[in-house]
Amino acid sequence: MGPNSPCPEATSGGGVRTAGPGGSARADPGGPGPATAPAGTNRPAPGTSSGDRAPGDRTGGTASGAVSPLAGRDREEALVTAVLRELRRGRPAVVEVTGPPGIGRSALLDRAAALAARAGVRVAAAQACPEEAGRPYTLADRLYGALARSGHPAAPPPRRGPAELERAALCRLFLAAARTEPLLVVVDDLQWADPASLRWLQALGRRLAGTPLALLTARGDATPAGPGDRITPGPLDDEDTVARHTLALGPLPDPAAGRLLALAWQPPADPAFLAAATRAGEGNPALLRSLVTRFARHGRPPTGEQLPRLADCAAEAVRHRTRHTLGVLPGELHGVLRVIAAAGPGCSRAMITALDGTPAPGALARLAGTGLLLPGDRPAFRHPAAAEAVLAALSVRDREELHARTAAFAHRTAAPDSAVAGMLLGARPIGAAWAAGLLRGEAVRHRAAGRPAQAARLLRRALCEPMPSAQHAEALTELAAAVLPADPETADRHLRQVLLAPAAAGAGPAWIRAAELLVARGDMAAAQPLIARVAGRAAPDDAAALRALYWLAEQSEPEAVQDPDGTQVPPLPARPATAAEAAAAAWRTALRGHHIGLARDLARTALDPAARRAVPLLLQAAACHVLVLSGDHEEARTALDTVLLGTARTDAPPVAGMTLLVMGLAELRRGRPDAASEDLEQAREIMLGHGRNPFLTPGLVALAALVRLEQGRPDAAGELLAPAHPYGTAAGLSGALLLYARGRTRLAYGHREEALTDLLECGRRLLARQVTNPAFLPWRRAAASACDPAADGTMAAALLAEEQGLIRAWGAPGPPDGSLDDGPRPPAPPAARLRRAGPPPDAAPSGSRAVPFELRAVPSGPRSVRSEPRAVPGDRRPAARPEGATPPAPRRQLTGAERRVAALAADGLPNRAIADRLSVTPRTVELHLTRTYRKLGIQGRAELAAALEHRPKATP
Repeated sequence: MGPNSPCPEATSGGGVRTAGPGGSARADPGGPGPATAPAGTNRPAPGTSSGDRAPGDRTGGTASGAVSPLAGRDREEALVTAVLRELRRGRPAVVEVTGPPGIGRSALLDRAAALAARAGVRVAAAQACPEEAGRPYTLADRLYGALARSGHPAAPPPRRGPAELERAALCRLFLAAARTEPLLVVVDDLQWADPASLRWLQALGRRLAGTPLALLTARGDATPAGPGDRITPGPLDDEDTVARHTLALGPLPDPAAGRLLALAWQPPADPAFLAAATRAGEGNPALLRSLVTRFARHGRPPTGEQLPRLADCAAEAVRHRTRHTLGVLPGELHGVLRVIAAAGPGCSRAMITALDGTPAPGALARLAGTGLLLPGDRPAFRHPAAAEAVLAALSVRDREELHARTAAFAHRTAAPDSAVAGMLLGARPIGAAWAAGLLRGEAVRHRAAGRPAQAARLLRRALCEPMPSAQHAEALTELAAAVLPADPETADRHLRQVLLAPAAAGAGPAWIRAAELLVARGDMAAAQPLIARVAGRAAPDDAAALRALYWLAEQSEPEAVQDPDGTQVPPLPARPATAAEAAAAAWRTALRGHHIGLARDLARTALDPAARRAVPLLLQAAACHVLVLSGDHEEARTALDTVLLGTARTDAPPVAGMTLLVMGLAELRRGRPDAASEDLEQAREIMLGHGRNPFLTPGLVALAALVRLEQGRPDAAGELLAPAHPYGTAAGLSGALLLYARGRTRLAYGHREEALTDLLECGRRLLARQVTNPAFLPWRRAAASACDPAADGTMAAALLAEEQGLIRAWGAPGPPDGSLDDGPRPPAPPAARLRRAGPPPDAAPSGSRAVPFELRAVPSGPRSVRSEPRAVPGDRRPAARPEGATPPAPRRQLTGAERRVAALAADGLPNRAIADRLSVTPRTVELHLTRTYRKLGIQGRAELAAALEHRPKATP
């Protein structure tokens, strides 16, 4: 065999080249050295000859008790040993070894040469090469030279070449040598033999009778033999005259491959890693060796943590083997392989014939020996990396065109949608109406199966197809829901794109879903102006749902304002006309703690089975929370279960998490912490991998801490809250809930100062959102418990008295039950002690505790909806207006947030001071003031106090 042979079989046969008797070297100079050979392979020293062995040694092993270097080839090695034994007795043989590339044909020939040397049989070996297939007698010339150098007693002189001999004379020369001493002629890669040499070998095979000469050849299945290419004995020679054997090598058994791999690594590989490597090698010795070599380059240990790296190495090895296999295949088969690679599992024989023009049966029969395809009726690659290597030879344009053709054919022939979708992923936009619908349908199936990444890939491809604007908005919303688990920020960006898209008929449902997900995610600042924008151009029913979502977001984040130049959303009416708006009104009514009957009726209107189809699920969850606050726990639980089923159907994890949070709070109010813990665990499962939700995460952390407190485990609650301190600054009602839970936990530890700070901050945030109902959070009672009786007794009394009045105003029969209540309370002090004199909280000196202004007096009776501040000596604020009284005409146009900002501006505070007071940004203050000036028809601050009929207070 020539040293310049580029054939892959010369270097990837799964074994090592061995010298034959008499020094007929079969070592491949271009092959891998000992560092790349599989572990456990014994490499005999080059130049081994029969003279190095005892003449009578005819055993098949390398030494007594030695392990054969051919793992998993015991049957084949036994047959070769038997052939050599019979050859010593004078019986000739013809043995053909076949198999796919890399399966170990060359290794078996090397082993046969080594066994022949041990048995005293001379060897003449050569390897054919495709580069020399057109030069006559090149293979015969190599065999002649190998015989001349073998040390055979009847060897010809080395200087004589086959070109000087006729075919018959060359046959007589080898036969004469074999009659002198048994001879084994070994030919590797017979498929590349030049025609003249092949005809000579066939002639030699027909003359074997009565001569101790054996022909051992190997042929790759990638180029199977034709009818006239085989070497066969004479037609009159039966099995008793000339032995005939065909060895078809298959994949190594898993135990044998595992033993080879186990010896390749020191220290030993983990069982899981070893099993994965065995599967990746597919029983192919060359692939196993390539895998070991490539993994060793990275210098990483063979442990379970390295399985992703192992998979990368396996794919690289498969691509390398595929490229070599393509190099030996006829060009007409490349097109067939490309169709199979582009079509994937949906390929069929009819598709191959239609798209490539090559008859599929014959082409697949020729490709069956390459080892690239799986067995079976439907052609498919064994490994995706092999398909990638086949398509890599095409340009991007040609590859996309091929995918488009396969997809169109598969759709016409009613192939499964999953197969067609796989073809479309690599295709150019085909412009057919069915393509986008098919891709979106497959995306739904993948999301239902828990594969959001695959669903996102399909939806991105669907968005490349032309489709109506409404369908484009729906697909973009579906994409946002699919990417939400891995990339929440990208999901929010897609949702904003939906709301920013031009108006289109039928886009209302997509707008509603995008707005709902944005609000559930807590992106209030971005959601409110966008929702206001689309609500002004949506159909009436869709506009009502969008307005309700806007009001829901406004209640949680009143500081997040819309663009003054954008569409204005009217104020929320007390008794809305639609079910969606009724849910928002019920939520606002319940949070403000008045009209419990009205809040209950509005919530039931929103949850009515006949109307709830028009109510987004997030609003339904809010209506259920209203029923929780009103004490209708069983009714609320039933409705919450229905909402949770709806979130599973629409695949809205943020809304599902919010629903489960409400469930947990409801169970906690009923004194059932174990049930609340179950809801919390379900929320964690649903939200797993969906990223940090700025609106929901603080609530879930707070709920878990409150559950631990109710179970008597304050240490566990502290551990939950310790890493969650960044959420302490979270805006919205969930942020207030987290502050409440942290204050309760610090109170359980006896840290009164820190607990009171958290609880008062919780109250400040709730009051900034006009949330006064103690049924939502009894923070006043908890803060009263945190007060120092000696130093803060007046504050505690004021807090308790106000909470009692608010409970009566809400209409509940008593204080909230469950763990949200703080248990025993100190006795209420006389009414004369309830007033807290002194400056308002914003003027409190550094280090003192500021009590919100609304807490400085006792409500006058049940008719009060919220605590009405009484006049305090020295307080220059205007007297409080009774609840329900109509404000002056200019103020009626302003929202609550605008009135608060305008009042502080009229007091003379600069924008930054107002922003610090209200915990908003200066930009938000500027937007509020701009809208206020426009609504009141004034030019600036100088006219603000008069327009508001506001008497400015003295400012420091």
